[in-house]
Amino acid sequence: MVSKDQGIGGAILAVCVIVAIVYLVLVIDPSLIAKTGNDVRLYAVLVLVSVAFIAILAIGAWIGWTMATTPPPKPIEEITTEIEEKKEELKAEAPAKTDEAAATDTTTKKKK
Repeated sequence: MVSKDQGIGGAILAVCVIVAIVYLVLVIDPSLIAKTGNDVRLYAVLVLVSVAFIAILAIGAWIGWTMATTPPPKPIEEITTEIEEKKEELKAEAPAKTDEAAATDTTTKKKK
């Protein structure tokens, strides 16, 4: 079963990969780009923008993949009950230790 965060992460990953593929297809197909005298400038800018755009999409895909593959955290209720149980265990052990300490004190007093 997929948690809510994993589902959102998977959706982000899928959208980023699809947008990257569509963008690359549009950039590579020269019939979709207007042919002017400024082709060199156009392609110089296009390469820089393409690298930046793909880098941003790669970061988005990485975030989506991380969210999709990370297990969900424990519910807060579980954590608080564990903490309360540990406190109760420590309280239960504390009187036993004080009884032992009192017994040790009385035996040392008797020796004197």
